[in-house]
Amino acid sequence: MRVAVSQFATSLNIQENLASCIRMINETAVCKPDLIILPEFCNTLFTNTQVANALPCYTDHNHAWQQALAIDGAFLQAIAERAKVHGCYIVINVTLRKDVSRDFPNNKQDGSIKSNISITSCVFSPLGELIHQQDKKTLLGLEKDFFISADNRTKKITENITESLTENTVEHITEVVTTPFGKLGLLSGSDSSTFEASRTLALGGAQLLCNSMNSFALDQSSFHDPARASENKVFLASANKIGLLVPNRKPNETFDKNYQEQIQEALVGVGQSQIISPNGKVLAKITNNEEGYVFADIDLAEDNINNKCRPDGTDLIKQRRPELYQQLSTAVKKSSQNKNVHASDKVPVTANVAIFATYKSNAQAIEDVCHYIENNLSDIIQLPELFFIGDKTITHDAQHRAEITSLSQQVIKQVSAVLRPFQYLCTSLIIEGRHQAVLISEHGLLATQEQLHFCQRYQWTELGNDLNIINLPLEQGNIKLAMLTADDANIAEIVKVAALNTIHLLLVPFDIQEPCEVEYHLLSRAAENRICIVAASREKSFANTLSFDNTANNIYNKNKVKSQKSTGLIANLTTDPTLLPQWQAPRFNGYINQPLVKHQYGKITKAVIHPIAACSKRLC
Repeated sequence: MRVAVSQFATSLNIQENLASCIRMINETAVCKPDLIILPEFCNTLFTNTQVANALPCYTDHNHAWQQALAIDGAFLQAIAERAKVHGCYIVINVTLRKDVSRDFPNNKQDGSIKSNISITSCVFSPLGELIHQQDKKTLLGLEKDFFISADNRTKKITENITESLTENTVEHITEVVTTPFGKLGLLSGSDSSTFEASRTLALGGAQLLCNSMNSFALDQSSFHDPARASENKVFLASANKIGLLVPNRKPNETFDKNYQEQIQEALVGVGQSQIISPNGKVLAKITNNEEGYVFADIDLAEDNINNKCRPDGTDLIKQRRPELYQQLSTAVKKSSQNKNVHASDKVPVTANVAIFATYKSNAQAIEDVCHYIENNLSDIIQLPELFFIGDKTITHDAQHRAEITSLSQQVIKQVSAVLRPFQYLCTSLIIEGRHQAVLISEHGLLATQEQLHFCQRYQWTELGNDLNIINLPLEQGNIKLAMLTADDANIAEIVKVAALNTIHLLLVPFDIQEPCEVEYHLLSRAAENRICIVAASREKSFANTLSFDNTANNIYNKNKVKSQKSTGLIANLTTDPTLLPQWQAPRFNGYINQPLVKHQYGKITKAVIHPIAACSKRLC
């Protein structure tokens, strides 16, 4: 099927917005698409963010009602007609009246009283029929002031709709839309900034996620959207707004230069509409914030979209353990393995971390790492999983596992002998027949974390049922951390469980299977959960399908990262000026919550992270 996404600006003039929608649908239809996706708030102008003294989009709730559409109104009738004329599906997001009228006692139109108005994505078929509508469930910022959130699975479309739109409307039992090409899932706004909405749709059978956006930030287009596509093995098509997202001041109104700069920088739709493949590859993209459209041909019937398997054959769906996340979300087992450590409210501003990589094996690899430790002063050292084993397939043999178990004990003994006070090393080992992440101190084995999710690489290991949260003393204070090994950090649900327990740092000894794990998944985990991540892997070579962010937006942009190689990373958090006076609020660079990334390169990769920044603005 051919999918097209379009981007354009809107205003507070509904008729102008309808004209813009029709114009863009007609222009996009030139490429003969099977599906056209339009941005969020196509009928109005709205942003959920207040910047400086910008004019509010709506003066009161009467204004919000006037801007909203009736399901049987001329606006949506016109969109239905365009779908019929061009013989394609159209996804459009609008604000929709859920009440027949806005009635008040004694005819007093009180602007302070909220109406039932939803932010709704509507799907029109090539026959001009409204076949699905889905209300936005998670409202943020100013959206909560003017709109309601509803669950369409238990509601019907408003009954008072015209005959031309009612013949084939259906009750919304499922969030997934079935078409002759495949199954569609609808996202809107910031839905893709966290994993939940996309995961629910993917588990419901969605093969293509249609994302209508209204964003002034680059976070979603840069790493959240590719993460949502690749972690669920689905296509994702996003259409974003351009132009001012707030009303412009009248020409005769006075304003200061600072106000104008803030508005022009922060409240302008960034566009960047795109179509992404199930492996995170961008198939088509508008790389600017100018009006236009772009399209790509995709096949939802291909095996790769219906085969939810990792490169090693692990089934992504069967890999999940929903009962574990529910259990751990309410009561995470605190690690008793370092119970002699006294918890402290003091969180260090900084911590020195390092990733070590060795290209040797067995005893030589252990000696190599010990040499690194003796010559480095990093607080926390991260190694890949089973760092001393190059070919992980040998673990399938019981005799080899016994040898690796013996080497694991050697690792603990030799590494602890060279570690300094308040210095720690994380890797994974085989202990008592189980594959698990470990944290080693100068005193020996400090903490362990059993592998929690099945993967083909370690199909022989028994899985754990507990997530250990570790209180780790550093010279400058204490931090809370968790460890995840094998495929565990690739499971968004378990990372959120750890974040809900207010960790500052996630340590990940893993073996990279796909470039998107580092390029998108771990970045999104750090951003959406507000945690620092240190992840180490043995270097792997992959087809050159993903580009590394080596731009000025990355403070470590001088890294010599080879695009065909993939390893681990250190994901730090942007500093928060509300925490420390010496931190200054940076000039807006297009990102709200972009992690500061340093990719693992060579034998030693060092960075300073800010654990204290994990204490604020958590999105989970």
